Amino acid sequence: MIFSDVVETIKNLSFEEKQELHILLAQYIREERRNEIYQNYLDSKKEVEQGNVEFSSDINRLKELLEEE
Repeated sequence: MIFSDVVETIKNLSFEEKQELHILLAQYIREERRNEIYQNYLDSKKEVEQGNVEFSSDINRLKELLEEE
């Protein structure tokens, strides 16, 4: 099924079905975003554990670190 078919099918749903689909999509999007945030956390944690992250409260050093990327 292609995207335009999905859109056309949705257009033909009742109002109540569209509302239910909206709720489901919002939940799916939240879950995907939550998983993405968690994966970013795991990746960051791994970088810290491997010593690939440098922390500094010196503004000049922070600027240098940003310019290195």
